[in-house]
This record gives sequence, structure tokens and C-alpha cells, in this order.
Amino acid sequence: MLDRFEPGLWEVTPRDDASQAGQVCIDSGRKLIQVRHARETCRRFVIEDKPVSVTVQYTCPASGSGLTHVRFKNPRLALIETQGIDNGLPFNFSAEGRRIGACSR
Repeated sequence: MLDRFEPGLWEVTPRDDASQAGQVCIDSGRKLIQVRHARETCRRFVIEDKPVSVTVQYTCPASGSGLTHVRFKNPRLALIETQGIDNGLPFNFSAEGRRIGACSR
């Protein structure tokens, strides 16, 4: 399912605080799994993979873990729900990921 998202520059906007929006350049939808641990090398385990959604648990040896559910709305829009531990602190948020253009090189 994650291969259905268009590569490019995506804006990830938390649903409860639009001022915290961030941008990420993705080459595949797999980058949407680790929004909170984007720069980490983590082990992933796919819990559920359906045509319109995927749920993945991941563990990052140095900084924490997470459980992410990504829902496919269209090739340029994803709904992301993620929770876990980041540097010893819990996190839990829902966000909208939207492709906004090409990545700058």
C-alpha cells in the first residue's frame, strides 16, 4: 500500500496543532511510518497490511519505538496515527500527510 504514495515533498500537519507542521522529502510511503523517528535506523514489523491502510510497529535501538497506522486517501494524501516512546518520553498524535511538490535537490 505504501508504494501507492507519490514521491516528493510532503507536509505532515498534526491534527491538533497546525503550527507544528513539518516537511519531509519521501521517495516512498515507507518514510511516513517513522515521522517521529525520521532520521533513525529502526527495525520494523508489519502488523497489518491492507489495500487502503498499513499498521507497523518499529523499534529504534538508540531512541525508542513506535506504532504507526497509515491510511491511504489518494496518492497525494495520507492520514497518519502514531504513538510510542521518543528519548524516554511518550508521544501520541494524528496527522495529515499531503504531497505539496517536488523535492529540491
